[in-house]
Amino acid sequence: MQEIRFRDDILPLKDKLFRLALRITFNRAEAEDVVQDTMIRVWNKREEWPQFGSVEAYCMTVARNLAIDRSQKKEAQHLQITPEMGEMGDDRGGSPHERLVGDERMRIVHELISRLPEKQRLIMQMRDIEEASYKEIANVLGLTEEQVKVNLFRARQKVKQQYKQIDEYGL
Repeated sequence: MQEIRFRDDILPLKDKLFRLALRITFNRAEAEDVVQDTMIRVWNKREEWPQFGSVEAYCMTVARNLAIDRSQKKEAQHLQITPEMGEMGDDRGGSPHERLVGDERMRIVHELISRLPEKQRLIMQMRDIEEASYKEIANVLGLTEEQVKVNLFRARQKVKQQYKQIDEYGL
């Protein structure tokens, strides 16, 4: 097994950890605190790194647990994710009208995702945005790969169905 280095192997995960924490806490400051606490906890366990099957899965699990603890304490579930909270660039092409329509579609999709049950929201975030494998997601969330696939399918179907309803009939 290769040597794990904090700077090369763990520190680059901070953006991924932040996005996961933001999905759970719905609060930028809380998500930043979660990432910082995760990094401290992982550093304090540095003697055990060689025993971890995947240091990334361990980091994601720690961040997830810390974020859930914080969100339960602060009851931050009532805030909603907005496109501004993500990493959206202005290098999008098209006319101003096309960009406006695209922005509105993204806002609706973000709103629909934020309404999903926590497990489905996390699985969708990790698979579709973080591009984690089914196995990694299963390890982080303590599920089987089959459960991950079923929950992801249901989440996508629900978002698709609700989006289609909004698109065809309006809010």
